Amino acid sequence: MQTNVGSSVNPDAYVAGSQAGAAAAAGLAGVKLAFVYSGVQYDQAELLKGVASALPGVPLIGNTSFTGVITPEGYISSDDGFVGVFALAGDSLTVGVAGSAKGPCARETGVGVAKAALQAAGKPSSGKIDAPDYFYMVAPPGEEEFFLKGIEEVIGRVPFFGGSAADNSISGEWSLFTDDLVTPDGVAVAFFWDSEPGTFTNVFTGAYAETDKYGVITKVKDNRTLVEIDGVPAVQKYAEWRGMSPSQLLGGDLLVATITNPLGVKDRLGDLVAIRHPMNGNDDLSMAVGANLAEKTVVIMMDGSVDKLIESAGETVRELLAKAPKKPAGLHLVHCGGRRAAIDARIGEVADGIKAAAGDIPFIVVFTFGEYGFEDDGNNTTGGLMLSFSALG
Repeated sequence: MQTNVGSSVNPDAYVAGSQAGAAAAAGLAGVKLAFVYSGVQYDQAELLKGVASALPGVPLIGNTSFTGVITPEGYISSDDGFVGVFALAGDSLTVGVAGSAKGPCARETGVGVAKAALQAAGKPSSGKIDAPDYFYMVAPPGEEEFFLKGIEEVIGRVPFFGGSAADNSISGEWSLFTDDLVTPDGVAVAFFWDSEPGTFTNVFTGAYAETDKYGVITKVKDNRTLVEIDGVPAVQKYAEWRGMSPSQLLGGDLLVATITNPLGVKDRLGDLVAIRHPMNGNDDLSMAVGANLAEKTVVIMMDGSVDKLIESAGETVRELLAKAPKKPAGLHLVHCGGRRAAIDARIGEVADGIKAAAGDIPFIVVFTFGEYGFEDDGNNTTGGLMLSFSALG
């Protein structure tokens, strides 16, 4: 596999797409896929036309990113728009891409998209399935787990990576896309088959420390509203843990206050702590959370700092490279947009840390409102305030 990356901040969507696509295509023969990450300022259909003009016939997949992207050139952003394109090529690689707007049921939409991706790769979509070696998924915030269930209903348990579409203001302006789809609500996948061994490695982490403050989830509403911890209203319990007043954690104040001290849930073997980001403190002292929760499981208050958020990006790249069986062809790095918001004007330090760790390996960083990955033999899962860093090729 070979990879390359390009970017642009041209205010014209088509021109920006063509510039970034041409830069990503440079030096590559037989490009099989291009990831595209852009600002919400653009007309995404025009942007994709521009990318396609530089990469004719190449499947595209991606989403809008929170405030910018990072490439080896540094942090790429502009008030008028930005785009990063990450291209993959190689004779050993087979890729199938498909996407769809959401139908009546997220799970059934996932089933349909999985079958379409198999067909796009020339693989059977019924009977004996030739499951991919790994896959990428993008969806909007809200029903990621149900899209995933549908996809895995078709292909089984296959390692995955990706993240949820983002905008600059958590106002629903986000889009996800393929070369023939732009939608705010749906799902898209890229399935990968590679004849070379050891072509995919993922590190999925929040890089937070556990505290001794934890409790049993005793009431959840509609999957993502945490009503009670240990029988106590969730915001009240969290406020006790932080030594704060519940009134300090209402509305969007909860989102800001929990970036350095979010909640975490352990997988069944304790290998992974999936971070759960409280998003909104409700008047009844329940809290909206950015991923699904289950009653009678334990939630842990995690601990971090802005300095740790910055340092963890480079540290996780180094961990990823140590875990990979050989030097990767490229790095696909999904970084939570909430972490990026807390980092704020120090984002250049994150770019510097990633560049120092990656060396001469091409990479792209996208900022998402949900991150996807797995750890060891655990199930694929989603989280927030996390890093899903993948080595390809």
